[in-house]
Amino acid sequence: MAVDELVVVVTSAGTEEQAIDIAHALVRSHQAACVNLLPNVHSIYRWKGRVCDDGEFLLLIKTKASQFESVRETIQKMNTYELPEVLAYRVDDSSSAFAAWIRKATERPRKKPRARKTAARAAAAVS
Repeated sequence: MAVDELVVVVTSAGTEEQAIDIAHALVRSHQAACVNLLPNVHSIYRWKGRVCDDGEFLLLIKTKASQFESVRETIQKMNTYELPEVLAYRVDDSSSAFAAWIRKATERPRKKPRARKTAARAAAAVS
């Protein structure tokens, strides 16, 4: 995948609180533009030799392919599951405005350089 390609990352969490915490962490850190939380997901899966049947929250994470590794790391740090689901699906098409918004929202803000005080301004401030 090209680094600026858009992806939707899918993961799940066992509680609403955990899903919200993961979503906020991803958006606040500019790793994702948006996270949709889908409650009441009924998951049936095989784990450690037995069939399990659990309720979960599904997270749909909109981001760039270049952010996938950092998104995966955040999910793995925050999710209490032993083996959290982290799947990325390439976006083949989208509206250009929505794609631009995702790209912009996942850019880390640049720190503005501090203005240096000139000798004249420093002297004027002292007077």
